[in-house]
Amino acid sequence: MIGIWHALVDQPRMKLQFKIEKKGSYTLDAVMEPLPAPLTFTNVAVEGNHIRGTGQVFWNPGDELVAELDFQEDSFTGHVYIPSFGTIPLQGSRGRGPYMALSLINEVAPYRKGLVIERCDNEIQEAIDQLLAKMSLEEKVGQMCQCQASNFSFGSEIVSDPPEKLVAEGRAGSVLGAFDITRVFELQKIAVEQSPHGIPLLFNADVIHGSQTIFPIPLAWSCSWDMEAIKEACAIAAKEASASGTVYNHAPMIDVSRDARWGRVSEGAGEDPYLGSLIAKAQVEGYQCDSLFSEETLIACLKHFIAYGAAEAGRDYNSVDIAEPTLRNVYLPPFISALESGAASVMNAFNIYQGVPVAANKYLLKELLREQLGFEGVLISDYGSVDEIRIHGYAKDEKEAALKAVQATMDIEMVTRSYEALPELVREGKLSEQQIDDAVRRILYLKYKSGLMDDPFRYVRPEKEMEYHFSKEHLQASLELARKSIVLLKNDGVLPLVKDAGTIALIGPFADCKDLLGPWQFTRYGHETVSLYEGMTEKGFAEERLLVARGSGVNEPLEGGIEAAVAQARKADIVVLALGESSEMSGEAASRMDIVLPEPQQRLAEAVAATGKPIVLVLTNGRPLVLDWFEQHVSAIVETWFLGSQAGHAIADVLMGDHNPSGKLTMSFPARIGQVPVYYNHFNTGRPLLEANKHQKYISKYLDGPNEPLYPFGFGLSYTSFAYSKVKLDRSRMRAGETILASVEVTNTGTAAGEEIVQLYIQDCCGSIVRPVKELKGFRKVSLAVGESLEVTFNITAEELTFWTPDIGYTAEPGQFKALIGASSRHLQEAAEFELLD
Repeated sequence: MIGIWHALVDQPRMKLQFKIEKKGSYTLDAVMEPLPAPLTFTNVAVEGNHIRGTGQVFWNPGDELVAELDFQEDSFTGHVYIPSFGTIPLQGSRGRGPYMALSLINEVAPYRKGLVIERCDNEIQEAIDQLLAKMSLEEKVGQMCQCQASNFSFGSEIVSDPPEKLVAEGRAGSVLGAFDITRVFELQKIAVEQSPHGIPLLFNADVIHGSQTIFPIPLAWSCSWDMEAIKEACAIAAKEASASGTVYNHAPMIDVSRDARWGRVSEGAGEDPYLGSLIAKAQVEGYQCDSLFSEETLIACLKHFIAYGAAEAGRDYNSVDIAEPTLRNVYLPPFISALESGAASVMNAFNIYQGVPVAANKYLLKELLREQLGFEGVLISDYGSVDEIRIHGYAKDEKEAALKAVQATMDIEMVTRSYEALPELVREGKLSEQQIDDAVRRILYLKYKSGLMDDPFRYVRPEKEMEYHFSKEHLQASLELARKSIVLLKNDGVLPLVKDAGTIALIGPFADCKDLLGPWQFTRYGHETVSLYEGMTEKGFAEERLLVARGSGVNEPLEGGIEAAVAQARKADIVVLALGESSEMSGEAASRMDIVLPEPQQRLAEAVAATGKPIVLVLTNGRPLVLDWFEQHVSAIVETWFLGSQAGHAIADVLMGDHNPSGKLTMSFPARIGQVPVYYNHFNTGRPLLEANKHQKYISKYLDGPNEPLYPFGFGLSYTSFAYSKVKLDRSRMRAGETILASVEVTNTGTAAGEEIVQLYIQDCCGSIVRPVKELKGFRKVSLAVGESLEVTFNITAEELTFWTPDIGYTAEPGQFKALIGASSRHLQEAAEFELLD
């Protein structure tokens, strides 16, 4: 029964794939198609040719998933109970099975228009004018409404007519979550053939870190500090998603994140606005490439405008209360960068700002985003957030919520139906029809710009699905970025592992687990994710030299698990302890009060550490964790995050020294939970903690722990070492329009070639408002052979010194500054001072 099996199901139409493996014990992994939902079987029992698996699904973890399968040589029978779907009888055979949309290749061919010429903006505006003149008010409002592709919901239930009815009546202009290319074709046909003006639909999805080939989560890939690799990952995701009919991506998330309790830190680039701005630019350029007209690109939607990452207590959807300088200097820069890169859409944040929900906030959306920043694209609400204006208490009913959203220039309401009140509001004189026209004009512009108005089926390309999805080239790109995303946090000399150094015990719930993809992914290839065990066996380890034990579940103990793990550890020369969070513990609606490893894993770690064997901790997680115990009790710590489809290969490459780790943290790891939020670019207090005053009482410090995080922003080790010279400036004064050159010499002083990310920080010593103690303003990635030295130079101009102040706006104020260069925000050479003159 070992191998991949499939079964086709008529009602509901789907294909189920199962992958069965045996590495000491049996494992069972499965996926559904076309709905790309993983089926996780945590308990597997085998008797003869019968296998029974039980587990959970992420959308209904309280209801047990059950599979009962009986195998013959090349076929199997049985059933599976899937929560929300019920019991499904199965009869299947070996292999992945037929491509489900194969018949669609010939079916869609007659609908394609062939060569379509891109229209210029003047032509598009003229066409929009003609179309608007034909449309009724209700038909215009229909373009501003979005519906789900089916009645299956990953969120709260939405009261709505079926999507077929909404589309046919022209009451939906876009569709969310059509995972199946056949479903895209069905709904687009209805729109083109039955809706009042045959206006095609936009198909929207959340393609966060890959479509079918999954890349590291964004927090992980940000640790690569490699803009070209991130850009390539987004371009590949766009190729794969657009082949399936998706046109409009609900990504990238470019919220600055300082509180690791917030689950959505996994979707962003961490705590720094400068680095976040560069990564935002790379993602937009990757998704949109050179032109939205290409059928291999996606409309990039920036989320969440704005300050969602500042949710109080790290609790999702919670209130935000920040000053405008914080808004402008911390949370806004990535949005400015992404808008300058041409992002075509923006999504609102769920939070309030100055007492007003962002979805109805005229200051933020109309004045700041549109008027001050010049954004002319489509503004789309987040899921249900227009209706939530009412729940916040800022509107008395859905009708008033719709009114306030449109007054704030919100173009599309996602999923809920408050906008159906808009025609009545226009007739009552509370809204003008011009306001509706403005919104619809922006929506139609995207439909023309993407070529949909001239060829509605140009994105329905099943033949390209077969070519692109999970292709060898895309998997290789995922592997390369995964390697670059790994951060080595500690190493007492046990890494890299020596291939002939004896026996390794691979222990923990992630020792042989495929839950390495993270949140916000909808791949149909999850069961083919490379586990850590598989990655290590590919390195040539014989089964008798690679001892495996789960020890515990992620959140629950296993009967006899710790005893079995300790027994394996005692037989080994070194232990690789694979611990972490499940994918469901990160992402949206996955905030945690205590960001430690779950208690069953902590108990496992303590028992294994008691054997006295050297331990390498390999972490799988979507946020910074409190690791103080592990810092004291293990020999090495490798932060791997959720690395995607090729995770196991990437981790094994680093553990075995085939890839020298070079990743650097983009979020600080707290020493204790009480420090959170903790970040490097904080303000000084009037009573700062210094080495000279650390024993005094009345200063800004804790009684029971340090102020500093355990691992700071920008930190990451290598299998070699690097030495830095003193910082040199070519001058000590400059005026606006001039440049200071700041340089250091970096030398590889270790025994292996390696890559170092050299970081420039600047401190504004005195300003019209208080400035951070230091801010990242540049970095260079350098590769150095053993003994090689290189001078690394940074340009410092007025741009690096500019910030927003309430009195003046954006300015670089004359005064004293310090330039600091080093390996992390903590490990910096002695500052070199310079002055900006009037």
